[in-house]
Amino acid sequence: MKQIMVIDDDTYISDMLKEVLEKEGYAVSQAWSGTEALLRLQTNRPDLVLLDLMLPGLSGEGVLAKIQGIPVIVISAKGDVSDKVSLLLGGAADYVTKPFDIRELLARITVCLRNVPDNGKNSLLSFENINLDTISHQVTVEDCPVKLTKTEYAILKLLLANPSQVISKSVMLDRIAQDTPDCVESSLKVHVSNLRRKLRQADPQKRDYIEAVWGIGFRMKES
Repeated sequence: MKQIMVIDDDTYISDMLKEVLEKEGYAVSQAWSGTEALLRLQTNRPDLVLLDLMLPGLSGEGVLAKIQGIPVIVISAKGDVSDKVSLLLGGAADYVTKPFDIRELLARITVCLRNVPDNGKNSLLSFENINLDTISHQVTVEDCPVKLTKTEYAILKLLLANPSQVISKSVMLDRIAQDTPDCVESSLKVHVSNLRRKLRQADPQKRDYIEAVWGIGFRMKES
């Protein structure tokens, strides 16, 4: 299932797009400001972004400049040709002017996703000696299989997808909630502790691959 992020502070338009896109079989996430969008993109890399320009806080142009490796369709009331040219040269994959025909937008989305079918995604997530296959759900440390619970797997997958970033507890709970609804803040520390122990036991050097950042959350620990 392809994932699309809608970044628009107009609640009516955002919710309308979400409803239409979900009916078309897409998974949809939403952000209502530029700052919120960048925070969400740290832990969630969709296949496509629909971006409004007139956003509170960081502008759509500012968001576009910071998005790498994800196709962006700009949706804006600005219809001037110079604006369109500037944004297309600045990294946008396409430009749709408001008000738009939803059929045209869906066609443009289809074409855009066809041109980058997998968004560069790989089924294998790796960090030093750890490998996680998102298709088979197999986890190994130096080729030694590691048996994880569903919650432990979801936590590790999130951390491996963002190895250089500190994932806050609230973000972690939000991102794994769909797969592990039983995991709550009071039990998160226990799940992380069990995951760290299993990875450490499988490593010949008994390394600790996950570190806690006090008062914030967790991240992968480089050797």
